Amino acid sequence: MMHSKIPALAGSLVVVAATLLAVPTAAQPASAASAPAATGPVAPYSGLSPAQRTRLREIARDTWTFFADDVDPHTHLPLDNVTYAGGSSSPTDRGRYTSSANIGVYLWSLVSASDLGLISRDRATELAKQTLREVASLPAYQGFLYQWYDTDNGRALLNPGQGDCPTTGGTFDNCSFLSNVDNGWYASGLVVVKQALPGARKTAAALLGRMDFSLFYDDRAETHCNTNPAIPGNQPTGQMYGGYYVGSPPDVGDNWTHYYHNGALYSDPRISAYIGMGLHQMPGNVWWRSWRELPPPAPYDDCTSDPDFSWQGQWPMTGSWQTVTDPQSGETFPVWEGAYTYPGTDLRFIPTFAGGMFEALMANEVVPETSWGTHGMGLADQRSVAVQQKYATEQLGLPVWGMSPSSTADDTGGYSGYGVEGLRFPYFGAGATAANPNLGLSQCHGCAGEDVVSPHASFLALDVAPQAAYDNLVKLASLFPGVYGSHGFFDAVNPTTGTVGHRILVLDQSMIMAALDNALQDRALQRHFADDPVSSVAHTYLGMERMALE
Repeated sequence: MMHSKIPALAGSLVVVAATLLAVPTAAQPASAASAPAATGPVAPYSGLSPAQRTRLREIARDTWTFFADDVDPHTHLPLDNVTYAGGSSSPTDRGRYTSSANIGVYLWSLVSASDLGLISRDRATELAKQTLREVASLPAYQGFLYQWYDTDNGRALLNPGQGDCPTTGGTFDNCSFLSNVDNGWYASGLVVVKQALPGARKTAAALLGRMDFSLFYDDRAETHCNTNPAIPGNQPTGQMYGGYYVGSPPDVGDNWTHYYHNGALYSDPRISAYIGMGLHQMPGNVWWRSWRELPPPAPYDDCTSDPDFSWQGQWPMTGSWQTVTDPQSGETFPVWEGAYTYPGTDLRFIPTFAGGMFEALMANEVVPETSWGTHGMGLADQRSVAVQQKYATEQLGLPVWGMSPSSTADDTGGYSGYGVEGLRFPYFGAGATAANPNLGLSQCHGCAGEDVVSPHASFLALDVAPQAAYDNLVKLASLFPGVYGSHGFFDAVNPTTGTVGHRILVLDQSMIMAALDNALQDRALQRHFADDPVSSVAHTYLGMERMALE
């Protein structure tokens, strides 16, 4: 899960989510059935009228003005957030800290602003080079960035507001922690800059060349079970770790107790799998050993120590074990291909951990999942939007939809997890049965709130559901006029009370810029990524994936 925006909770929320995925629970070997690899370029984008496109261009212009307030003029680092309390047109507070994810998506925004004609390519190139030169001087480990940095001076932070790190490495806190997913977003920004801004290509390529994503790969012995009981902690080997503590590798002593795995493939950490595999630093195992859903125990007599995942939001679930042959190694893998079903319908979907939109759709802003994964990830992206719409409007009775981790809907400067978890549906906890099934909509029950809508979620949906997403944005602006300001949409609104969180996060604003670039410039950001050799492996794996959704 991504937590670059959570000052005080960074680390704690990460560990909670991932620990639930890593504890011994029922998992089984299964994987998508083999199918021909996808071929062809990124599909053309359509679905918006000329008038709608004109309105979105106006939003893009407003949105871009935020970055003049956000980026530090001396270090050229993007600030995590800016507050405009009460809807002020000028900042009332600034979050003077940043992360690897913030830096990566800011690079998206520079490229998008250039694609959209908001700034010249030369100006975008110069801004990118300024930021990358600063990034090159930040404390780092093997090219990977630590969790937090002070945007005033570039020093590594323990946590925002908690002071500088006295040193880096050798601790089990953010002074030593390298986030897998956040560094994945950073790397994605380097990839698109390489392709979109030739003048900054050398610098971006050099920074990317320092990174070796095998650091995050658990390459210990695998079994045909979901976990390996011979390894302390009964670990799900072959998956990605959620991060790495510099100086304290997971295979030494009891260091493993501080580590967790990004076990869910359909969540935002998959960006690191795309890039790590694309750079040939991780094998295809990470794709097949990661779980599309939290699986039942593997169907072998010796898998009795597989974790029990019956606590998850929907259990039992439909599905079957499939055997897949990895296109690179030729090794075969059993994969559980299951799906959740929206209660009372035949709508099947792949859940995220806490039901948030960016968990599901953020990767699609750069990786062309909707073009290359029409039977897998791209289809899962479409279903995620359908579930968000259906639940918010029919079960919660809200006039708008789109729940995703964001600022709280007030001016306290808080941040929280929001998502469609299906809390209105029955849930019996661990040990649910067919007679008393869990019927939730996310893997975790009670990990997110369902009372706040964030505009960035609708922008993420523009690629897979153009009209529905556009109509939702119109409703947001008309029903809650305070949610839109001189710098575009504010971060959050409570659609029941109408209260607004007048903060703008660089992460969410950059997702909006990327989505507008793709919607208005024929999926330009996706095409930049697709032009890079790193994308070829994603192209192959997305094309052969067959999720249990059809």
